Amino acid sequence: LFARSLTLTLMALLSINGFAAEKSEHNFDRWEKSISQFEKQDQEQGVKTGGILFVGSSSIRMWDLDKYFPDQPVLNRGFGGSEIVDSTHFADRIIIKHQPKLIFLYAGDNDLARKKTAEEVSNDFKQFVAKVHKSLPETRIVFIAIKPSLSRWKLADTIQKANKLIAAQCAKDDLLEFADVWEPMLGEDGKPRPELFKSDGLHMEHAGYLIWKKAVQPYMDQK
Repeated sequence: LFARSLTLTLMALLSINGFAAEKSEHNFDRWEKSISQFEKQDQEQGVKTGGILFVGSSSIRMWDLDKYFPDQPVLNRGFGGSEIVDSTHFADRIIIKHQPKLIFLYAGDNDLARKKTAEEVSNDFKQFVAKVHKSLPETRIVFIAIKPSLSRWKLADTIQKANKLIAAQCAKDDLLEFADVWEPMLGEDGKPRPELFKSDGLHMEHAGYLIWKKAVQPYMDQK
């Protein structure tokens, strides 16, 4: 009985330690191919500066910005599956050198799905802001609210908590804004509108991006 108890205790400790290690380790190398492609694009087309830069995860990557904002100097630096910390880590290579006057960040979705807490996501945004403003102290940053989705609706409470924490940060800084896409993407039943999403229930159709365009346009129009 003692041996069995000891074995179970050791297994529990190993499980806890394994979980902690899994949560603390972050593999930035997995994005190297995507980041290198951006750098190759800069070499071929020249480094565009002073415009409006969108960065973040797949909801940004899949957004045809030139189609939705044909009259704006937009640049897409989204890389699918990424978290806020990834955009911070690669900021020098994909953000800072472009010296954007305005940045739209969408991330946090994947972060929470990978067991980060709302507080951790909020703190990661704070670190992103610090990284950008260290080199670009006058650049405005707009955080696009973590969206509701069919496939991650079980995370709704945590997402809303993270959004509230980040919105509170933005309210305290004149250079930060919070673009709310949460409410417009919900139906009368209070759940995500199915027609806004692709078959995976996570990524968006044209109708979803129209909502996003309406949410971010006012910040583009500000002088």
